[in-house]
Amino acid sequence: MLANLLITALLPLGMELPPADPAVPLRQPYAAAANGRTAVVYGAGNSIFFIASTDNARTFSLPVKVAEVNVLALGRHRGPRVTILKDSYLVTAVAGEHLATGPHAHGLPADGNLTAWRSVDQGKTWSRLGVVNDVPGAAREGFHSISADAQDRLTAVWLDLREKGTKLYSSRSLDGGRSWSKNMMIYASPDGTICECCNASLAGDAEGGVSVMWRNVLAGSRDFYTATAKDGVHFGTPQKVGMGTWKINACPMDGGGLVLRDGQPFSAWRREKGVFFVAPGRPEVRIGSGTDVAMVSAARGVFVSWTETSAANAKESGIVLASPPRPSGVPENPILIGPGGAFSALAALPDGQIFAVWESFGRLRMERVEGRQ
Repeated sequence: MLANLLITALLPLGMELPPADPAVPLRQPYAAAANGRTAVVYGAGNSIFFIASTDNARTFSLPVKVAEVNVLALGRHRGPRVTILKDSYLVTAVAGEHLATGPHAHGLPADGNLTAWRSVDQGKTWSRLGVVNDVPGAAREGFHSISADAQDRLTAVWLDLREKGTKLYSSRSLDGGRSWSKNMMIYASPDGTICECCNASLAGDAEGGVSVMWRNVLAGSRDFYTATAKDGVHFGTPQKVGMGTWKINACPMDGGGLVLRDGQPFSAWRREKGVFFVAPGRPEVRIGSGTDVAMVSAARGVFVSWTETSAANAKESGIVLASPPRPSGVPENPILIGPGGAFSALAALPDGQIFAVWESFGRLRMERVEGRQ
């Protein structure tokens, strides 16, 4: 029988979730908040787990296993995603039957498919809905993002390998994930591939419009581009993000962050060792240094977190969070919230606080963070 509460703020800096087996670390957490609920999903080995809160992330339910698969895509922003719908939860992840082999296998499924599961009883039990990609194995690189509008219409995007070269594909669900449309190609680079291992970010609005951001490959540069579909289906001409460029003949394995605020896109990303932020109609601003950006739009503005590594002082390494001062709106004054942490995810809570979760030495660390600034 599912207990109602597991985690309370017993630790001075927040909450911590240990692994059930110390040999199997908790990895790649993802958070969402909507409709008075907060949810977190994460991977452990080849299993997907879910926890939820109904009191603005002060306490959480016991972990529930959503699914156990033969091979689960994890690492470098791969991993499960959770979407909070009006009367249900949807969890998506890339899973397969067989482990990839070869020098670039990375523990991924050789036949990975973007798969969906749904719970209609507050996350206590889960049922498998099916596969989003309509060519088997096309999602095997493991990167995907998903968004929902106020009517539970869903858009999913992923890095697709159905043909030679990595392309950006999407699919649409009008029934809460029970069925998915024919897959549509959003973008194919004229240079033959987009960045092969950088996750795409997806942001949606209440009316069903979506914007997507991905790292492109053009003329020896690996810069971010965005495209918008006001109807969630028909994407417009891609636009480059920011003014600078990164000439690199390798995949940084690092996606960026994208949010919509008042219908306008805000984004943050890594270029070389810097973390950059851009607001609509403004030039890019360097806000820090590090990797693995996460973003959220909250009542006070746009918050950005990332993993900062200090070669001089290990105590200054970990998850930092930058908050938006007024009137500029550019996230500034980053503070260290997760010493030694990595791969943060953010969600905006209904009470105005920010919820953050990240990997921490095989555990998950969670905290309501805005009130501490």
